[in-house]
Amino acid sequence: MTTTTAAPAGTLVVSGWSAASPYGLGADAFTAGLAAGDPATHPLPDPAGPYDRAGIVPGFDIRAVLGRKGTRAMDRATALAVATAGLLLDSAGPGLAQDLPDDIGMVLGTGHGSVQSIMDFTRSSLTAEKPIHVDPAHFPNTVMNKAAGQSAIWHRLRGPNTTVAGGAVTGLLALNYAARLLRQGHCEAVLCGAVEEFSAERAWLEYRGRAPHRPAGPLGEGCALFLLESAARARAYGRTAVATVRGARFIAFSEPEGTGPAVVRAVTEVLKEADVRPEDVRLLVPSDCGGVLGGREESALAGVFADGGGRRSVRLRRLIGDTSAASSAFQLAAAVSAARPGELVLVTSVDPDGQVGATVLEAGGAS
Repeated sequence: MTTTTAAPAGTLVVSGWSAASPYGLGADAFTAGLAAGDPATHPLPDPAGPYDRAGIVPGFDIRAVLGRKGTRAMDRATALAVATAGLLLDSAGPGLAQDLPDDIGMVLGTGHGSVQSIMDFTRSSLTAEKPIHVDPAHFPNTVMNKAAGQSAIWHRLRGPNTTVAGGAVTGLLALNYAARLLRQGHCEAVLCGAVEEFSAERAWLEYRGRAPHRPAGPLGEGCALFLLESAARARAYGRTAVATVRGARFIAFSEPEGTGPAVVRAVTEVLKEADVRPEDVRLLVPSDCGGVLGGREESALAGVFADGGGRRSVRLRRLIGDTSAASSAFQLAAAVSAARPGELVLVTSVDPDGQVGATVLEAGGAS
């Protein structure tokens, strides 16, 4: 890879995005579904796990979308990421993989990678006549960074390639990591976001492993990716900024009772970093995680924004299901979809394992 010696990036903008969601493939499908407010979780035709409903990317067949070459052993999470990256690159225009592959990075969040692949591979090592009688072509699917690596290989992205795992906060962490790469001059543009697949294996893992204060199902799946670059670079290549990144904060808490104070602290600090007053925020996109943690998040936000300023909110989980590691990436997608030009948006995420994230965006270019 060619070493990038660019200066720090300055103002960073989201200059393109795409998604594979329970509403369908592409940003337009997600935006239309969100605007209509129609739930995208549906009964499963043949439930094999603990849930009878899920938010599945409709009609997503790996070979039909990506072709037969190179997809024989591809898992669903990787395919969703590869397909979404392709949609984003196709829509974003010049100055990306086709022109400057060494300068384009990838930061992709995930929960475990492909849970189905991990469990299937482990099962085959236990049930085969010998443990070594496993299909080696499927082993790469058990590695957490398979989706990020395969996406870069498929689309010839030769910049930094990173996998991030941080529970529900993963999408916000991926955006923040991508911003750090750009500000340190390691690349000139980054595709960042998160992916999660639905499978019976993941459903059982989520069901058995959930904490008492975390609500159960329905689950969702999909991938949301964003093109992050400097405002100057976006203008140079004719891209219009859909959002400007104003700041991010992440705060840990050790007990469920600490959720509210952690949310208040994260939001207060990120608003200060962004030089934004609470009354200036016009759109809230909370985690909508439900249960005890969700209630504490909502109470904390109500306390910070006690002015009753008539701001709008988007609650996504009830529409597309619990997308786990991809949930805050889809919250970011909801933010750029629903915000009006110039509006300030706050996205918050709460993970049951003890982390709160808060990100401030300004819709469109910076004012």
